[in-house]
Amino acid sequence: MIRSLWWAAETGGSPPFGTAHLKVHYPAAAEGDRLTGAFPPEGGPYPVVLFLSGINVGQDAYRWLAIEIARAGFVCVTFDRVGELFGGQYGLTPGVDLEAASPAHYGTRPTCPAIGGVLASLARIDLLEGALDLDRVAIGGHSAGGTVAMQSARFFPGVKAVFSYGAHTMVATMLGWPAGTVLPAQADCPVLLSVGTRDGVIQGSADRYGQDERAPDPVTRTFEEALGDGEHLLALFEGANHFLIADPVDPTAARAFLDLPATAQPRPELARLVTAFLRTHLHDDPEARAVLSGLPIRRKHA
Repeated sequence: MIRSLWWAAETGGSPPFGTAHLKVHYPAAAEGDRLTGAFPPEGGPYPVVLFLSGINVGQDAYRWLAIEIARAGFVCVTFDRVGELFGGQYGLTPGVDLEAASPAHYGTRPTCPAIGGVLASLARIDLLEGALDLDRVAIGGHSAGGTVAMQSARFFPGVKAVFSYGAHTMVATMLGWPAGTVLPAQADCPVLLSVGTRDGVIQGSADRYGQDERAPDPVTRTFEEALGDGEHLLALFEGANHFLIADPVDPTAARAFLDLPATAQPRPELARLVTAFLRTHLHDDPEARAVLSGLPIRRKHA
């Protein structure tokens, strides 16, 4: 049985902004407290998967995936955090340090410093004492959340894998980079990139990077140029769009208006890929590795 609990973490920013409100999904025992609804964890310790949302996409949109990840033998953490975006605007964001993404500072520190505060806060959850293995961590994300995961992972001990959907490391020219620059990922571990073939949000954002819509796909370029040797994977989902990973899609927020209509909704296939990748690299599961080897995806090797 999968249960969840709420938690909070200070992640920087001027109050009242910067507090992350966490939802922690975990494998639970069958019996719990009838008064509070609190269920103790079943077994463990479990590796921890931290998932970073896209800009202005609420964490509940990823609940379906968090549950699938928890069912596969992990504690999966999502969070909502309202903070500064850019140009004086505020919204839901995993927290992006724009200076850390500039030419003068990139690669010296994480572009998402909130990751450290969230991970540190988990050790203070009494109900999950002994159930968390913070030496085996994966960081994943959607869209901008996936980008900052790839730009930040190596700065946090214990991170063994990174995964993303609809994300890349091509960088905006407004930060001072030449047009079309793909930044090297800051990840000393296997990386899984995935994207839909009808991702209208990435296509519609090409001008941010000094590109036009006919330029090569930034996700494929990230796989080819931003990742060194290692067990990295690239999965293309035919007919899926940018918001495949979000269910439901909120039409009043984020940038779903840029997306192309999907001709397929392969969420089960995405969940199978992600959980097999996580079990391969955090559980050292040979069956999961066999599942990955049988999927039609691109691979890099050490």
